[in-house]
Amino acid sequence: MTQNLQNIIAQGESETLELKSSFGDEVIVSLVSFANTKGGTVYIGVSDKGEIKGISVGKETIQNWLNEIKAKTQPSIIPSVDVFEENDKQVICIRVNEFPVKPLSFKGRYYKRVGNSNHQLSANEITDMNLQSLQLSWDAYPAQNTTFEDLDFTKVKKFIDKVNATGRFYLSGNPEEDLKKLKLINNEKVSNAAMLLFTKEDVIYNVHLGRFKTPSMIIDDKMLRLPLFEAVEETMKYMVSHFKFAFEITGKTTQRTEIPEYPLDAVRELVLNAIVHRDYMSPADIQIKIFDNYISFFNPGKLHQSLTIADLNTNSYPAFARNKLISEAFYLTGDIEKYGSGFLRVRKALLQYPTMKMTQIETAGGFMVTLLYTQQKTSGNQVADNVTENVTDNVTENVTESRSSRILDLMITTPSITTEQIAKTLKVTKRTILRDIEKMKIDRQIEYVGSAKGGHWKVINVEQ
Repeated sequence: MTQNLQNIIAQGESETLELKSSFGDEVIVSLVSFANTKGGTVYIGVSDKGEIKGISVGKETIQNWLNEIKAKTQPSIIPSVDVFEENDKQVICIRVNEFPVKPLSFKGRYYKRVGNSNHQLSANEITDMNLQSLQLSWDAYPAQNTTFEDLDFTKVKKFIDKVNATGRFYLSGNPEEDLKKLKLINNEKVSNAAMLLFTKEDVIYNVHLGRFKTPSMIIDDKMLRLPLFEAVEETMKYMVSHFKFAFEITGKTTQRTEIPEYPLDAVRELVLNAIVHRDYMSPADIQIKIFDNYISFFNPGKLHQSLTIADLNTNSYPAFARNKLISEAFYLTGDIEKYGSGFLRVRKALLQYPTMKMTQIETAGGFMVTLLYTQQKTSGNQVADNVTENVTDNVTENVTESRSSRILDLMITTPSITTEQIAKTLKVTKRTILRDIEKMKIDRQIEYVGSAKGGHWKVINVEQ
């Protein structure tokens, strides 16, 4: 065995490497997962701890394995195979490249590689992966039982005028011609994107907004089912109506400057992110919850393709559009940038609010971002001082109570969330979370239902 291969095995299992002591269905599942992700290699005859056990193979063994792999996968996988020897022990290396048209299946089930493990795909993930591999998106498909007459021409004209005003593209002013140019109408059929953007009727997707005192005490509640451009504006109006404002007097003319409780540029970016990039194949609602000292934004659909939370926290991350036509429409109107700079702009806006931070977490059903105050500001930026001292109304009334509210919010959104995930999201120790949870159990706020591994959290007496 080469030194290079020894080094590879020593690195352990990863997104592209699996170690197996013997051949079986688990090997084929890993090959399918690799083919549906970035490609990868399975080493057979090696324990998951990297210990070389070796494996005995006969004259027809490898060919039989290949036949079994081919028979149990659809489309059939035909991997490459290498045999290595180390101290009279054989190690079989089976390698597969990323497949161009996805997803592949093993016995009718579909998998992808996440970290060092294989994850079975949901029905929505299967559809989404197939569209991605064909470089298509759901919003480009024809909307069922619709015609051009179902579109509101006033909305279309307003869109055309705004696009031409930005200078990013030129449209003629003829609604049908321009929508065809943008592929919002294709082969005389109205796309899902066109219906979401310009329908005469309410859309079937909700933006659920609420003002909360605690997760169980709802002060105000609103449901929006508007075409997407209107949904953004009405969401912002609702949120701003629940924000507090401080006033800064500057100059000899006593000019008054309003300072919002939250940076409006950051809030708008997160609203746009939720509406433009949500998974419209999911029946779940966008949920935006405003509390005394934090706001949570939940949108259905995990991060798209290979994008990770670590990527979002860099100043340069790849841009993937789940809804290509919707994203293009919002780009042309100047509402969003095309090249993955939204979270960079959020972080930039937060610089004026030093006691505020942003957290992100992927949940079972989607992606959640939170803007929250972490502590009272005692010095530094005057804007932040004014906002913190005069606006936030007991922003730090009780750190433990605030953390408990956020724990409840996470449990409501993702009942299967683990204590480790909660600790990571709230950036505190697991011991702190366990202590908080124990107190919440005693106070009959929560209970855990089911087995240790397969159970879920139940929030008690919470209004839905």
